Amino acid sequence: MPPKGPEKSSTRDAILEVAEREFAARGYEGVTVRDIAARAGLRNQASLYNHFRNKEDLYEAVLARGIVPVIALVAETGATPGTADRDVLERLFDYLARHPHVPRLIHRAALDESGYLLDRVASQILRPLYNQGLDVLSRRHGPWEPADLPHVAAGIYHLLFGYFANASLLAALFGEDPMKPAVLERQLRFLQTAVDLLLGRPVASRHRGADRKVRIGVESRKRKGRRRTPDGGVHR
Repeated sequence: MPPKGPEKSSTRDAILEVAEREFAARGYEGVTVRDIAARAGLRNQASLYNHFRNKEDLYEAVLARGIVPVIALVAETGATPGTADRDVLERLFDYLARHPHVPRLIHRAALDESGYLLDRVASQILRPLYNQGLDVLSRRHGPWEPADLPHVAAGIYHLLFGYFANASLLAALFGEDPMKPAVLERQLRFLQTAVDLLLGRPVASRHRGADRKVRIGVESRKRKGRRRTPDGGVHR
């Protein structure tokens, strides 16, 4: 049932926010509609069905909400070739840094042993993203044959999405939080360089990413009361 006004829209968004966190943390089978309704502050489980037909409908809505902005950003890459690719890549990275549950949701769907979720997610939600990415790669004059492009697309996907999907594992390996601003900055620089190399482009000695802060990092510093001075120093 579509939302009918600000109140229903706000409730629907609250349900989606909770469902995104819960599905990312515990997977589709590990979460009940009752859990989501309670955490979203609904009076009862039946209230959730005013916004979503069933659990499957809710799950697909959560994934679509996370993926649609990514598809739009990839489409921008196709429309702005050249150095602008790096700008879009940076924005994709920023988006996933602000929405790290999205890669984890996809990762969990890929592990679904029944195949039901994977089929639905791949065919209805991720296929448009995959096709958009292949279209962008086909317009670039890199070192790859057309038959290689699906593998290039998979490599870029894992470089970008895999980092956030495996944040807990990386934390154990790195010995530090991979979502810390300084670590995100390093990962962005690596990502930009790696994609340049994959696409056969000259690698800049210093990407813009080295001189900026991932937006999630800026917000983190603001919350801690830190600000950067004009000469590059930091007030605490």
